[in-house]
Amino acid sequence: MQFHHHGYVSGDPRVRPAAGYGLERPTELPDEVDVLIVGSGPAGMIAAAQLAQFPDIRTHVVEQRAGRLEMGQADGIQARSVETFQAFGFAERITAEAYRITEMAFWKPDPENPRNIVRGAVPPDDATGISEFPHLIVNQARVLDYFAEVAATGPARVTPDYGLEVVGLTVADAVTTPAGNAAAGPPPVTVTLRHTTGPHEGTERTVRAGYVIGCDGAHSAVRESIGRKAVGDRANHAWGVMDVLAVTDFPDVRTKCAIQSHDGGSILLIPREGGFLARWYVDLGEVPPDDGGRIRATPLEQVIEQANRIIHPYTLDVKDVPWHSVYEVGHRVTDGFDDVPDHLTGSRTPRVFLTGDACHTHSAKAGQGMNVSMQDGWNIAWKLAHVLTGRAPESLLATYSAERQVVAQNLIDFDREWSRLMATPPEDLPDPTYLEDFYVKTAEFPCGFMTQYQPSMIVADRAHQELATGFPVGKRFKSAPVERVAEGNPAHLGHHARADGRWRIYAFADAPAPGEPSALREWAQWLGTAADSPLLRHTPAGTDPDSVLDVKVIYQQDHFGVEFSDVPDVFVPRVGPFGLIDYEKVYATDPAQDIFEQRGIDRGGAVVVVRPDQYVATVLPLSATDELREFFAGALLPQKAPQDTTNDPTNPEENA
Repeated sequence: MQFHHHGYVSGDPRVRPAAGYGLERPTELPDEVDVLIVGSGPAGMIAAAQLAQFPDIRTHVVEQRAGRLEMGQADGIQARSVETFQAFGFAERITAEAYRITEMAFWKPDPENPRNIVRGAVPPDDATGISEFPHLIVNQARVLDYFAEVAATGPARVTPDYGLEVVGLTVADAVTTPAGNAAAGPPPVTVTLRHTTGPHEGTERTVRAGYVIGCDGAHSAVRESIGRKAVGDRANHAWGVMDVLAVTDFPDVRTKCAIQSHDGGSILLIPREGGFLARWYVDLGEVPPDDGGRIRATPLEQVIEQANRIIHPYTLDVKDVPWHSVYEVGHRVTDGFDDVPDHLTGSRTPRVFLTGDACHTHSAKAGQGMNVSMQDGWNIAWKLAHVLTGRAPESLLATYSAERQVVAQNLIDFDREWSRLMATPPEDLPDPTYLEDFYVKTAEFPCGFMTQYQPSMIVADRAHQELATGFPVGKRFKSAPVERVAEGNPAHLGHHARADGRWRIYAFADAPAPGEPSALREWAQWLGTAADSPLLRHTPAGTDPDSVLDVKVIYQQDHFGVEFSDVPDVFVPRVGPFGLIDYEKVYATDPAQDIFEQRGIDRGGAVVVVRPDQYVATVLPLSATDELREFFAGALLPQKAPQDTTNDPTNPEENA
C-alpha cells in the first residue's frame, strides 16, 4: 500500500480523502445522477466500490431492503474472487475470517454394503497450482460489507440508499458528441422508484440517470423494463439447502464433500466459516411436471430426514437452522445484457446494463453465482468510469454485453453438467471415479480462470503471444513472484495493482543490465518523450504521469544487479503535489522463482498490457511501438496534443 505522497497520513490509509462529489454528497438521493446502481448485492457493491474511486462521478445505489444484508445465500468464494479482493484491498482480512477449502472428499456407496457410504478419493482443491489465492467459504453478507467499506471510504463516498425499489424505467434517445461521449443535457434514463419502508412507504418518485446498472436479482424489474427475456429451462430436479449447527458422527463434516448414496440421492456438504456451521445441499429428487411449485414447500424436517438417509450409517442431529430453502435447478441466460436491441448493436449507446442474477441464473452447487456476478459488476463499472471521465469513447460500453454474455453461457453449460452429475446415481455414471475425475479435470473453470475475452477494441489479437505464453491475451493476468529493486523485498507482481481504474503496462526487459544500451531503454525513451507516445497522449494535463497508464519494468537480473539510478525516468515518475519519486514500479527477477521462466517470457523482452479489471489486453515486442500506440488509440481518447509535454513530469527536459 502506498500513501503519504499527498502529505502525511496519520490515520487509516485505506480511507481515502473525500474529493469532488464526495465532499458535499447529498444525504438524500438527488433527482439526477450519473450512474444509478439498482441492488446492493455482489455485482452492485463491487460496481459501487469501483466507481467510488472516481470523485467526479455522481454514483448512487438503491436497494429495496431496509438495511444491509444479514445472511446471504451464497458463500463460495473462488480463487479469482480472492484475487479481486486483493485489488480492492481486503483479501487478507476476509481470508482471516473465512473457511479455507484445501481438498474435497468424495463419498459413495460401499461396494460390500451399498446401503452405507464410504470415503473414496480426496483430491486437493488446487492440485496444479492454478492460483496463489485460496478457495474460501464466507457469508455473502460479509463480502458485501467489505465492498461497502471500500465504496464508503473512496473519494466519492458512495453509500446505498435503502428502502427503494424500481417500478420501471424508460430510456430517451441520447444525443452524442462527435467524440462519442454523451452531450450535455438531462440524463436520458428516467427511473421510477417506490419507497418500501419508512415514512414514505408506498410513495413513488423519479430519478434521472445517465446510466443504470441493474443488479436486482432473478426477478429483475430493470430487465423487465428494457424488454429483455431470460432464456432457458428447469432441470426438473429439486434440492433442499440448509445452514445448520449440528452434532454428527460423519467424519468429514469439516471437509467439502460430494456424497452419493445408492438410492437416496446426493449431498453437497460445504463447511462454513467459524468452525461449527455447515451448509448441506440435499437432493430431493425429480420434480413431477405437474408439481406446480409444491416441492418448494417441502418441510425442513423432511430435508433433514433425507440427509440422514443419504449419509447412512452416520447420523445428523440438527440443533439449529439459521437459514434454509428449497429450490428447483434452473439454467437461464438473458437474451442480451444491455438495453440495445440486437438489430441496433453498434448504432446506439447502451444506457442500461444487467448483471448477476438479473441476467444469468443456475444452481448454487458450482459455487459460481456470486463469483461471476462480481466480475460482471467490475467489468461494467470501470468501463462506465472511463466513459464518464472522458478517458474512452462510449463505444467501449458495447463490449460489456459482448464479453459477459459469453461468460454467462459458459457458466450455464458447466453448471448444467455438474448438477446433472451430482444428481446421477453412482451406478449410472460411466465409471466409479467419474465425478471426482470431472471435478479435477475442470478445476480451472470453478476457480474462475477459464474466462478468455475475444478480440475487441480492448483486447488485441494474439499475434505475439509466443513472447509471453504464460500471459494469454484475453485471460486474467496471472501474477508471479519478483523482487522490488528499491529495497530488495520479495513481492508478487500482480498484487500491487489496485482497482483504481488504471491500465497496467508491464515492460519485461531484454538481457542487458539497466545501464547498458538495450531494446528496453529505447522503448522507455519513446514512451516517456515521443510525440506519439500513448503515455503522453492519454494522460490528462495536470494529473500524475501514471494516472491512466501505470508503467512498470521487470529486469532479468536480481535486485543486486540493478542500479536504481540506471533505470529510465519513465519507470520512476514524480507523483503527488510534491513531485515525489515512486519507487515501487521497478522490479527484478527472483532467482529462485524466475518470472521469465514461470510465465514463458521471451529473453528478448516483451510488453504486457493489462486492463483495469486484470485481464491481459495485448502482448507485444519492445520494438512494436506503432502497435502499442494504435492499440491505445482504439481503446482510449486523446487527452492533449501529443507534442504538448509542458510541465509533464515524464519530460526529461522539463525536469533537467
